[in-house]
Amino acid sequence: MRIGVPTEIKNNEYRVGMTPGGARDLTGDGHQVYVQKGAGDGSGFADEEYIAAGATILPDADSVYGEADMIVKVKEPVAPDLKRLKDGQLLFTYLHLAPVPDLTEELLRKKIVGVAYETITDDRKRTLPLLTPMSEVAGRMSVHVGAYYLHRPNNGRGVLLGGVPGTLPADVIIIGGGVVGTNAAKMAVGLGARVTILDVSLDRLRQLDDIFRGDVQTLASSRAHIEDAVRRADLLIGGVLIPGAAAPKLVTRAMVGTMKKGSVIVDVAIDQGGCVETAHPTTHSDPVYEVDGVVHYCVANMPGAVPRTSTIALTNATLPYTRMLASMGFEKAVRANSGLAEGVNVYQGQITYEAVATSQSRPYTALSDLL
Repeated sequence: MRIGVPTEIKNNEYRVGMTPGGARDLTGDGHQVYVQKGAGDGSGFADEEYIAAGATILPDADSVYGEADMIVKVKEPVAPDLKRLKDGQLLFTYLHLAPVPDLTEELLRKKIVGVAYETITDDRKRTLPLLTPMSEVAGRMSVHVGAYYLHRPNNGRGVLLGGVPGTLPADVIIIGGGVVGTNAAKMAVGLGARVTILDVSLDRLRQLDDIFRGDVQTLASSRAHIEDAVRRADLLIGGVLIPGAAAPKLVTRAMVGTMKKGSVIVDVAIDQGGCVETAHPTTHSDPVYEVDGVVHYCVANMPGAVPRTSTIALTNATLPYTRMLASMGFEKAVRANSGLAEGVNVYQGQITYEAVATSQSRPYTALSDLL
């Protein structure tokens, strides 16, 4: 198979869809790998490394899209990418379609075979193995950026997360006890903050209580508990996930209005629409805005700020699936691996992931009906 790796062009996105090591494995399998000139520069991978791995460097994105049967990316395609995608082309990347009907419409129109990293499941563990590494990065980053924007020069409250002797630590409220929430809690606890995690699953809260040995407070998620927690938050982190679907708006505009002036919200769920009603996507070049005196950080590609770590972590997880798709072909691969089949969001002009269809009030067609 001919596999194309274009340069990411989303605002301040420095990750790349494949490392030279991945290119070596795929060329060793007998496939052709085409990498856009400079695609790996932002992550510290030079063109010469890809050439040494057996890949071919092409001068521009048009050439990569034109040559490839399968495009391997990091982020969802933006307008210039969409123009370059060929009808029926296989696209393997994060898609996050639920909150972006226009993107979905264009992929359907071109009958793109869209396999989304974020909905592929592990057949045995029923986890999301390709979403997990970026959730780990974003969860840890959320505390870093939240602490930074709590600084007074950044219009924050002027609070140090861990305080010092004689002062109280900051209150960090984390909504969602999944991968994002757990990693955020690790960082916040390490910095000495007072941490509360809310989740709908009592079993998960019991696990978190065991993991953190009493260093975090746990609360069953309910409107009343969220209202109270949001009111006392210095830093509020949203880490809610419903696989493939738009995130529920658990923190309302009214709740944000009760927060302390200069407190900070980091909505990590923003790539699925966000779990805070006042949240809208921002970029690394313009990351924050204020509502009612509360600083909102809602960058949709947070891990892009640490591309070396993020690229390696992501491609560790994606490469086995890339090799499977390349070696077996799309249809055989999804028939052989039901977890990979869960990643197919659009196929033959139909939405094949139910949560996406539901979020957009569009028809849903089971993938098995189209194969």
